[in-house]
Amino acid sequence: MASVMGLLEEREAAARVRVEELQAEADRILFELAAAEAVLERRAIARVELAEALAAPSDAAVREAAEPVSAAKR
Repeated sequence: MASVMGLLEEREAAARVRVEELQAEADRILFELAAAEAVLERRAIARVELAEALAAPSDAAVREAAEPVSAAKR
């Protein structure tokens, strides 16, 4: 018959193994989460940049607006 102390040690060892497995899984998930958050941030920035670029007047329009209107164009 196994001793009570031996049974408790076995259960503790099994619990320790489970904790280590879960910690490794948590670390992996946190790494994946950080990578996914970085992708999300880059895409959000790209969307904002594109919206700003599309909303801003083009370089050609800016140059035309800056040129004085000649008498022939009036």
